[in-house]
Amino acid sequence: MSEKNEDKNIPAAAAGPKRRIGGLGRGLNALIEGSYEKKSERLGLVPHPVNSVGLIPVGHIQANPYQPRTHFDQAALQELAESIRIQGIIQPVTVRQVGTNSYQLISGERRLQASKLADLDAIPAYIRKADDQQMLEMALIENIQRENLNAIEIALSYQRLVSECNLKQEELGDRVGKNRSTVTNYLRLLKLPPDIQIGLRDNVISMGHARALVNVENTDQQLGLFRRIVDEDLSVRRVEQLVRTGASATTDDATQLAQPATPVVPTAELKRAERHLSERFGSRVLVKPGPQGKGEIKIAFDSVEDMQRILHILQPA
Repeated sequence: MSEKNEDKNIPAAAAGPKRRIGGLGRGLNALIEGSYEKKSERLGLVPHPVNSVGLIPVGHIQANPYQPRTHFDQAALQELAESIRIQGIIQPVTVRQVGTNSYQLISGERRLQASKLADLDAIPAYIRKADDQQMLEMALIENIQRENLNAIEIALSYQRLVSECNLKQEELGDRVGKNRSTVTNYLRLLKLPPDIQIGLRDNVISMGHARALVNVENTDQQLGLFRRIVDEDLSVRRVEQLVRTGASATTDDATQLAQPATPVVPTAELKRAERHLSERFGSRVLVKPGPQGKGEIKIAFDSVEDMQRILHILQPA
């Protein structure tokens, strides 16, 4: 009996559960099994041909030394691991072979980490040929194309493509499918002070806020305006207005710019309005002034029924 037939006649129990070995979907599993006759090949115990898909033991895959992402949400990784346990891996990771039974990850870091959390022995991988610069470029571009990458991670990836891959901004735009102005706007974010970059990374401020702050030349004024954005929940439009009026200000003007605006409506009138509205709605009412005579009114409610009562009062007779 040939070795090929012997392998095909291995009892299912002896061969082991396929889901634990690879966590594959049915279509991908069939693809890999059809490409490799021997079980040893399917488990990545001998070199795979370049430009092929095969099962590779998780322990044989090294991390990508050029991985641009520095932060992975652990809760999201756990969710992905649970999905992999149930559904298997839908899309193979991409690797290059660096030695006998040794591979280096090109893209798919989250899938690899989640597969480890899911206790998989082996995962499907696409094996391709790549030098160090191609590794870096592919890893950076693959990460840039992810929807959940924050603006600072994108900016750092662009910067690495420019500096380490020797790409001009025009070439970079073509590689990542963005126009030059978009690439330039991201790169300018790296000129902001570290505190503001961290705020952008952690979604404390938006990309629009950060782009407005880049136009402020004075670092102290940038930080003062950043604190005001956080404390007063300023809109992007309001920040742009402040930058237009204070970008060329002196130090004294910058200090004044960073202070809360004086309300136009007198305090006594605000208190009277709060008392009147509180009596009208039978609930605590807060009248909060803003710049240029603007502001907001907040009406508190204790339950869904209380909210419906207030809404009924607001309805026209």
